[in-house]
Amino acid sequence: MLLGFSLLYVGAVLCLNGLWLLGRIGDKEIWVINVFSGTVTFLISMQLAFGANADAGSVKAAALTLLFSFTYFWVAFNRYNGADGRGLGWFSLFVAITAIPVAIETLQTAASTWGVWFGLNWAAWAVLWFMFFLLLVAGKQIAKITGVVALLCGIFTGWLPGFLLLNGALK
Repeated sequence: MLLGFSLLYVGAVLCLNGLWLLGRIGDKEIWVINVFSGTVTFLISMQLAFGANADAGSVKAAALTLLFSFTYFWVAFNRYNGADGRGLGWFSLFVAITAIPVAIETLQTAASTWGVWFGLNWAAWAVLWFMFFLLLVAGKQIAKITGVVALLCGIFTGWLPGFLLLNGALK
C-alpha cells in the first residue's frame, strides 16, 4: 500500500514538473509540489527503513525511494534560491546509473505483469534522470522533450500504477 501511496505523488510531481519544463507552471510555484512529494516519499522511506517490520528488502526500498525524495527537494531548493541546477544534474547522473541495475534486476525477477511494468518504470526513470543530466550539466537544449518525457513518466510510471495499486487492481 505504501508503494501505491508513494507512486501516486511521484506521478503528481513528475506531471507538474513536466508542465513546468513546458512553460505551463512558473518557477516561483513549482517548488510546492516538489516539497510535498519529497516529504511524502521521505516519510514513507523512514517507515520502510525504521518501522517495526523493517528488513533488508524494506531498507533497500527506502534507499531507492530516497533517490526520488532528494531529487524533489533539490528541484524545490533550486527554484527557491535560483541555482543553475548543475549539482542536481550531476546527482541525476548518479541516480540514472543507479536505476539501470535496479531496472534489470526488477525485470529479471518479475513474476507478474506488475513486476515487468515496475521494471520498465525503473528503466523509464533512468532515462528521465539522464535527460536531466544532459539538460542541466551538458547544456543540451532538451527542456521541451524532457518536459514531455516527465509528463508521460508521471502518468504511466507514477499516477496510473499508484492509483491501481491503491485500488487493489495490481498486485
